[in-house]
Amino acid sequence: MSNFEDADTEETVTCLQMTVYHPAQLQSGVFQSIRFYNREKLPSSEVVKFGRNSNICHYTFQDKQVSRVQFSLQLFKKFDSSVLSFEIKNMSKKTNLIVDNRELGYLNKMDLPYKCMVRFGEYQFLIEKEDGESLEFFETQFILSPRSLLQENNWPPQKPVPEYGTYSYCSTQNTSPTEMDENEL
Repeated sequence: MSNFEDADTEETVTCLQMTVYHPAQLQSGVFQSIRFYNREKLPSSEVVKFGRNSNICHYTFQDKQVSRVQFSLQLFKKFDSSVLSFEIKNMSKKTNLIVDNRELGYLNKMDLPYKCMVRFGEYQFLIEKEDGESLEFFETQFILSPRSLLQENNWPPQKPVPEYGTYSYCSTQNTSPTEMDENEL
C-alpha cells in the first residue's frame, strides 16, 4: 500500500467569513489587532469573544467605545443534523447588538443565519458561513471592506445603534403634520 492509500481523509472545515467595516478604520486603527485574509483554525469547543480586552477576547478592537467583551460566537450542532451552526450572544451591558433586523440586549442570543449583517455602534460585520464536515475545528477569516457594508450589499436601511441604551419606539401611523391650538398642549 502506498502512503496515499493510508492517509487520513481530509475533512472540510466550517468557515465563518467576516467582512468588517468601520468609518474610521484607516485613521484610528480599530482593526489593527485582526489578521486579515488569513484563515485561522479554532477548536470547535472554543467560545470566540470579540471586544477590547485582549486578555479575554480572541479578536480585539482598539476602540474605547467598544465593551471589554462586546459579543461572542459559539459553535453547536442541532439535533438530527450533521451541520454545525453558530449562536451569537450580546455580552455588552451598554450597547445593543443588531443581527439583521433583530436587536439583542445584554445576554440575549440567537442562531446566526448563514448570511447576516451584525452591527453595534459604527461597526458593521457581514458574516457568511461556509459549511464543512469537521466536528473538531472551524475557521474564521476576516476581510476589510473599504466601503460601508450596508450600502455595498444593498442591505435595507436600518436605524443606527445608539452608543448607550435602546431605541424608543413610537407610532408612525400619522405622518402628516397636525394643526393644534396652543391651549391644547
